[in-house]
Amino acid sequence: MPLPDIVDSHCHLDFPDFENEIPQVIDRAREAGVTRMVTICTKLHQEPNVRRIAEGNPGVFYAAGIHPMSAANEPLTSVDELVGISKHPKMVGIGETGLDYHYTSETADIQKESLAIHIEAARRTGLPLIIHARGADEDIQDILTREHAAGAFTCVMHCFTAGRELAEKSLELGFYLSISGIATFKNAADLREIFAAAPRDRLLVETDSPYLAPVPHRGKRNEPAYTANTAQAMAEYLELDYADFAALTSANFDRLFPKAAAWKDG
Repeated sequence: MPLPDIVDSHCHLDFPDFENEIPQVIDRAREAGVTRMVTICTKLHQEPNVRRIAEGNPGVFYAAGIHPMSAANEPLTSVDELVGISKHPKMVGIGETGLDYHYTSETADIQKESLAIHIEAARRTGLPLIIHARGADEDIQDILTREHAAGAFTCVMHCFTAGRELAEKSLELGFYLSISGIATFKNAADLREIFAAAPRDRLLVETDSPYLAPVPHRGKRNEPAYTANTAQAMAEYLELDYADFAALTSANFDRLFPKAAAWKDG
């Protein structure tokens, strides 16, 4: 009996970890029921390669932006550049962008400048903003709240691992929380409780592969197929049938990523 369809809302198929193996990785994902995935461009000079991966594989979409940890080392993008890239039919999100003070707090100013550009591009395109936030809860909450009040946009807090306050504020703004393999870790009880307290229609699942493999693959290279492991663990925690949780998160994905929902593979 085939597994329920599910979506990996955030992976990095262009990373060297998957070099010369992308077809096999996608095949394994489909065997696990992961029929759609969004591969994320983190440096815009790599966008053509990320785009080609999406173009060449049914069920694969892409998003593009400059990762906050790269903001100081990459040319600053513009709203017009991001809007131009967004015209591609399989380009479905803006980012990832955000703030990372865990590794790159010294570049906070340029990260904020880059984030503002991505937010405006999300407004203009109507595509969801994909936010990376680590060690920057207060600043990211303040910026997203202020910017949303100045002009609404949709957003997913990718690989959410922050505190309850940021989760609640994000949900108040209408944003989505994305569950990664971290939620399967034994020491992530507080994080699981945050997801359990969130409205069911605001949850997504992702791998962030090749990073953060869920149990039972923890410590190994992650890949989109393991979305199913994270989803199964979270469904069990929420006391939901896995098929119901897969359908729920897929519907949430379709609502947040309407271009992907509308796409029909030839």
